[in-house]
Amino acid sequence: MENSLPLIPAKRYFTIGEVGELCGVKPHVLRYWEQEFTQLRPMKRRGNRRYYQHHEVLMIRRIRDLLYDQGFTISGARNKMQELLQTGTGNHDHDNGLLDSAAGLPEGDGLVKACPEAEALQDKLAQLDSWRLVRHELNEIRGLLALDF
Repeated sequence: MENSLPLIPAKRYFTIGEVGELCGVKPHVLRYWEQEFTQLRPMKRRGNRRYYQHHEVLMIRRIRDLLYDQGFTISGARNKMQELLQTGTGNHDHDNGLLDSAAGLPEGDGLVKACPEAEALQDKLAQLDSWRLVRHELNEIRGLLALDF
C-alpha cells in the first residue's frame, strides 16, 4: 500500500489538500476520520484551516491501510490504533501539552520580540518536535513489523 503512495516531503506542516494527495484520500474523508479517530488532531489556524504534521500524515496512512487494505471497520481500526498507541508510545501527554501550549504563541520574529528567551524556547520546541516525530516514525515501523508476524 505505502509503496504506491508518494514520499512525504521534509516539511513541518501540510495542508489538507497536500495530505489528501500524500495519502490517497479525499479531504472530506480526512475531516470525517478526524471525528472518528481522536488521536488525529491537526492544528487549526485562521479560518479553521487544518495543518497536519509529519506524524499525523503517517497516522493517516496507517488508518488508510487498516481500512482500505486490511478491511477493518471504522470501529475496528479505531480500536487497533488505540492498541498500537497504548503499547507503542507510552505516556506522551506531557509532550502534547507543551506543543499544544506553544501553538498559540506568535510565530517567527513576533515570538522573539515578545520574549527575550524565545530563541531558546523555539530551539527546545523544535527539538521536542523532532524527537516526537522520530518516536512516531519508529512506532509506525514497529506496527508494520508486528503485522508480518
